Amino acid sequence: MGAAYLLFLLVSLGCMVLLDQRLRLFFWHDAGRAALVLAVGILFFLGWDLAGIGLGIFYRGQTELMLGVMLAPELPLEELVFLTFLSYLVMNLFLMFRRVFGKVLNRARLEERA
Repeated sequence: MGAAYLLFLLVSLGCMVLLDQRLRLFFWHDAGRAALVLAVGILFFLGWDLAGIGLGIFYRGQTELMLGVMLAPELPLEELVFLTFLSYLVMNLFLMFRRVFGKVLNRARLEERA
């Protein structure tokens, strides 16, 4: 049961990859830029976490659902996977909304001209 949370995160991340592939949103649109943006997002959130840990704001809660592998004091392995999922999710959502609202705005502009 110790890997349940990690397994859930990996399945969720896999779903983000499938959504990305299906709609060609992020990595399937431009893999190089996507890798850079994802890395920057992960590093930003990791820095945020480390600052919070250093200030005593964030700490690791005790649960049987996690493996117990620590990358740093108070920073479990699952946090890195979660930050990867979070960054990927945000970019997929941003690009999906941009695509949908871009079509709506273009349609509205065409109707204005008519």
